[in-house]
Amino acid sequence: MRIKLTTIYVDDQEKALRFYTDVLGFVKKADVSHGEFRWLTVASPEEPDGTELQLAHNDNPAVKAFQQAMYEQGEDAAMVFSDDIHADYERISANGGTFTMPPTDVTASIIATLDDTCGNLLQLTQLTWKG
Repeated sequence: MRIKLTTIYVDDQEKALRFYTDVLGFVKKADVSHGEFRWLTVASPEEPDGTELQLAHNDNPAVKAFQQAMYEQGEDAAMVFSDDIHADYERISANGGTFTMPPTDVTASIIATLDDTCGNLLQLTQLTWKG
């Protein structure tokens, strides 16, 4: 068994696609529409056949309320890993990304928090411990 897909809810799928591809550097994996429904996923260019991130529209009132509460409390909606968080911080910032927390040393890792412009905070993480 393996994890193939996880979902993040966004308030604008087209805006999210631009952010996750142009700013973060992910690649579009699937983009299928049927009426108002759009199945949209991105993946890491380092693992294009690996885990996909679905950018799902937050048209469900419960999802929208949860997303807003998480954002207002500063809780991350997802975590992405980096081999060089300082280089990724510079690259993402140069691409227009806005960080709410720069790279910060914490227990066993360095983390940074990024606003995805679509209602979510993302945590970038570089592990510093050898497990």
